[in-house]
Amino acid sequence: MSSGIYAIYSALQSRTQALDTAANNLANVGAHGFRAQRDYFRSLMDAADTQGQPDASQVGRAVNNYNLLGGNRLDTAQGQIETTGNPLDLALQGNGYFGIKTAQGTRYTRDGGFQRSENGTLVTQHGDAVLNQSGAPITLPSGQVHIAENGMISVSGPEGSAIVGQIGVFDFGPGQLTNQGTNLFAAADGATPQTGTAVVRQGALEGSNEDAIHGTMELILTQRQTEMMQKALSIFNSFDKTAGEDLGRI
Repeated sequence: MSSGIYAIYSALQSRTQALDTAANNLANVGAHGFRAQRDYFRSLMDAADTQGQPDASQVGRAVNNYNLLGGNRLDTAQGQIETTGNPLDLALQGNGYFGIKTAQGTRYTRDGGFQRSENGTLVTQHGDAVLNQSGAPITLPSGQVHIAENGMISVSGPEGSAIVGQIGVFDFGPGQLTNQGTNLFAAADGATPQTGTAVVRQGALEGSNEDAIHGTMELILTQRQTEMMQKALSIFNSFDKTAGEDLGRI
């Protein structure tokens, strides 16, 4: 396979993967607490260098400097905070995640659309228990719930007000969370959560940090790049076919 065709195949593959990422980001523009994934690219020669391969000449590097998808990273930019007025809707402003207990173990999210279960446990819309800073479920007695900016929960009733717990806010270093769905994350092996510095906003939800305009532009750009790679591949295949036919006549 010629260097030209190999380069196009590599670029086409990376753009196809990037297209999936862009489409997923755009599809979740309306998802509360959604964190967009951002692709980053690297060259094939850079990958070879990191594996102890001998460095290429300038000419060789120019020919073989193919664009490959190096992976993607979690965009931790703040999403817009939307006021709902629901006392059990919580938004995080700053760094951190809510901890929740799922059937698969502890997971983390920025989606603070919570509710009180029949037995008084604070849960997500899917029924998963919301955790305090110690990793235990939170129980809310009957009464008016007030949640302070530091996550401290107090409940007011006929007999007065009492502090009943604190919302856990957890944070992780770069690359320590893996995506587990629309707005759910799992800690990487060996990752230890730290106390998050985010402010808790009661009666509000955080929107997606991908907006429709940026998401649409990113999707269109990636689609056009993919189409260009497909056309280039077709041209290279045509060149190879013509060269093969001409060689057969010699």
